[in-house]
This record gives sequence, C-alpha cells and structure tokens, in this order.
Amino acid sequence: MRRRVLLTASAAALAGCARDGGPTVLRFWAMGRESEVAAELMAGFERENPGVRVKVEQLPWTAAHEKLLTAFAGDATPDLAQVGNTWLPEMQALGALEPLDGWLARTPAVLPDDYFAGIWATNAPGGVRVGLPWYVDTRLMFVRQDLLQRAGVADMPQDWAAWARALARLRQAGMASPLLLPTNEFEPLLALALQQPGEVLREGGRFGNFSADDFRRALAFYAERFRVGDAPGLTNNQVANVWQEFGRGTFAFYISGPWNIGEFKRRLPGDLAGAWTTAELPGPVPGQGPGASIAGGASLAIFRRSRHKAEAWALMRYLSRPDVQLDFYRLTGDLPPRRSTWTLPLGGGASLAQDRHAAAFRRQLERVRPTPAVPEWERIMQEMQLAAARVVGGRQSEDTAVRDLDRRVDGILEKRRWMLDRRGAA
Repeated sequence: MRRRVLLTASAAALAGCARDGGPTVLRFWAMGRESEVAAELMAGFERENPGVRVKVEQLPWTAAHEKLLTAFAGDATPDLAQVGNTWLPEMQALGALEPLDGWLARTPAVLPDDYFAGIWATNAPGGVRVGLPWYVDTRLMFVRQDLLQRAGVADMPQDWAAWARALARLRQAGMASPLLLPTNEFEPLLALALQQPGEVLREGGRFGNFSADDFRRALAFYAERFRVGDAPGLTNNQVANVWQEFGRGTFAFYISGPWNIGEFKRRLPGDLAGAWTTAELPGPVPGQGPGASIAGGASLAIFRRSRHKAEAWALMRYLSRPDVQLDFYRLTGDLPPRRSTWTLPLGGGASLAQDRHAAAFRRQLERVRPTPAVPEWERIMQEMQLAAARVVGGRQSEDTAVRDLDRRVDGILEKRRWMLDRRGAA
C-alpha cells in the first residue's frame, strides 16, 4: 500500500509539470544501436508520465566520450545519458554526475541484490554510486564443439591447462591456428589478468602492477598461445570475415561478446546451428572451474546540472524494470543486468537463462570483475594492448614489456597520485 501511495504521488508530481505550462522535456543522450531503439521504449514511459517528454539524441560511440567531456566543459550536458562503465570514474572525478544513493533509498523497486555483483560494483567509483546498469557485457568463448569432438576433446576446457591441451589436440588434428585472438583487442588479456588474485593497479590505483607475478602469469599464458601456434598473430582487420572463417572451421575458439550470438545465428549456415556453442572462460587453477571475465557494458547516469532530476530518475527507474529490460534485449540483443529479467519468459515460454547460447553468459556474469575505477583507465588499456602486441610480435621480451608498461602507466597516474596526496594532506 505504501509503495502504491509513493508511486501515485510521484506520478502526480511529474504530471503536474504539464499543468504548469507544457510538458517537461528530458534530453537523453544514447550511443550506437542503443540510441536507435531507445526511442521505441519512450512511448511506454510517456504514457505512464504524461507530463514528461523524452528527446533521445543519438551519438556515435567513436565521438561520445569527447562529446560528453566537451558538454561538461561548456555547461551543455543533457539531463541523463548512457555512459560506458569505464567512463564513470572520469565523469565522477569531474563532479559531472548526480550521486544516486539517495534516489535508490527512496526506490525499493530497484533492488541492488538483483544486479550481478561485479557489474553493480562498476557503478560506484570511489564509493559513490553515480550510475545504474542499463545493459551488461562480458567476454567468453564461442566454440565449434563439433571440431573439438572430432579432435578427441570430449569436455569443454575449464582451466588454462585443459585449454592448452585442447588447442594442441586441434593442431594435431590439422588446424593451423585453432584460436582467434586478435592482437589489437585488449579484452582477452585483460580478462586473463582479472582472473588473478592481485590487482592490475596497486596502492589504490596510484601505480601500475604489471611487473607483479600475477600479471606476468597472464601475459605469459597469452603470449604462449602465439608462440606455440595456437593463435595467428593477426589483428581483427586482417581477418576478412570472422563469421565465415568460423563456419569454415579455420578456428575453433573465439573470445567475444554477446552481440555475436545474433551475428553467428544469422550468418552461419543452417547445418551448423548445432555445431557451435558458448562457454565460460577457463580459469587459471585446475579443479576450481571457469575463471572470471570483464565486467563491461553501459550505465545510465544523471548529470548534476540537470534541472529535471526527479523526471530523469523516473526514466532511469522505468528503464530498469525487468519487463522493460526484456523489451530492450529483444530490440538490441544487449544482455540485462538484473537476474530477475533473465527468468522472464521469452517467445515460446522459455526464459533468456534457458537459451542455449545466452546461458553461458548468464553463468559468466556471476564471475566478472570490474576494471580499476580510475579516470585514466582508457589510456592504460591502450598501453596494455600495445605492450602485449610488442611481445607477440617479438619486438620486446615479456620482462622488458612489463617493466616498460609499469613505467608508462606510472607516468599516466602521476597527476592522480598528486591529487590523492594533496587530499590526504588536507
């Protein structure tokens, strides 16, 4: 009863905007495919909130980060926006985003425990919650299970050693390079690093920790895949058509994200429909099951300068409802961040958690780790990928690469250390 009274009062307050001289117009910035379909979700929200209209403004992903920073500097931010999870620390450090803990405390329908824990953690850099997960992303394996069976690999590898043995069996069966691991993608190496107990940045994000044994172990396993011939030293730009080559059996393992479920279903021949599957990333320790992966995706955030925060929160609350999240999944293929959404029936009565290809993502999402919550993380990821490419290309030894990476990252983090030290001294 109390919840119904609160919702009625909230709706009345939002509807009142219309009586005071026209509807409130919310500016909502969204990116990529999500921006194209977001407008389709607005009709339901506007029916429930007749005093509010939502203007969805589309941004390309390639320009979105710079656009957000420019808008903040020019005092031209929208009311709310889709923000990549790795951008939240930077936006929070600038003071651009509205803290959400107070709004959450007044909204019992948004249950923190219903969200995947690793994803939920990405939205509170520095302990201040400034985002609400909109959709989630992680990386795992797309696998030609029929090729594994032909090579005598009966079970999906659960750990690094079993994975290496499976790859060796595939090579012995005639596959030149059974693992596609593009050298210009940082995500596979990062996932292997996040499987280690240590952090990739030490002392609260003040220094790089790439010379430590944990990262060295991840880099060594990654580099070995190229050294022994499991993976070709190619960028994704040098692979003409990933889906075609996967269908031809050029490779049997490919680390990628959930968008490729739909792509493989559409692009592979019908007779291969039962030949491929998805599987969690193997972990580093035998006997302990699959390992962790990246807590990625995008969140919704309210800008501190918005004059319509109550209306913006109402929209965020609406987009966070499990039924609306399921509609969003149907439109985009983006995976929902709430566990309860995965249990809702899709077409035919089955739930998303029961989908043969999505189920592995559901399991993997229970084992994801957030990346370091520092504003400089985008630059650090680029340096990590470049260092790995130099090792794979034989231009640097692993030992030299990690020492050089620490030196570069320490330079990137110099201003952060200065600011934290000044804050501590104050």
